[in-house]
Amino acid sequence: MMTNIAKMIDHTALKADTTKAQIEKLCAEAKEYGFMSVCVNPTWVETAANLLKDSEVKVCTVIGFPLGASTSETKAFETKNAIEKGATEVDMVINIGALKDKNDELVETDIRTVVEAAKGKALTKVIIETCLLTDEEKVRACELAVKAGADFVKTSTGFSTGGATVEDIRLMRKTVGPDIGVKASGGVRDAKGTQDMIDAGATRIGASSGVAIVNGLTGSSDY
Repeated sequence: MMTNIAKMIDHTALKADTTKAQIEKLCAEAKEYGFMSVCVNPTWVETAANLLKDSEVKVCTVIGFPLGASTSETKAFETKNAIEKGATEVDMVINIGALKDKNDELVETDIRTVVEAAKGKALTKVIIETCLLTDEEKVRACELAVKAGADFVKTSTGFSTGGATVEDIRLMRKTVGPDIGVKASGGVRDAKGTQDMIDAGATRIGASSGVAIVNGLTGSSDY
């Protein structure tokens, strides 16, 4: 189980005060444990890519993070810039206000802009920030992500009012069907919680507690 779970984890460090030494430790742990990726802020993509160039660990970064309120043009530039620096996966935050305004066209266009900027070069994961949405809005956000061509839907940034829940993962999986990835992120800190998310339909886990998870311990961070 340890190897399989490790390969589903995006080993994450996204706090504002993250230092180079912490990124170096994150990348070393990712190589040691065989995590799927490290997920870092755009400023650290090039550093992580250099540290991981001789490994199978991917470099994931975040776009329009954590609010999702950047313009689509900004998100597209951020995506292209991150890919140029070595990112092979991008986790973008939707325009949450537009979703709540029922401006589905803007939300879909915003996602599609990032998908097209990443096409052929990086996977696109769409963060819908479930803690701020009704179930109807969660379903609509997932449907728009699928229409826009995203590879994954993702629960949370880890920086809002809540993180992933089993119920949300089930709802997202039911909505997107079997062919789109579902990433649980925010508050996943131990092996049991991780397995519960996987059982509910998650195919990727975002956590800063990856080492604790694969060792059957409990981590301390929500991000």
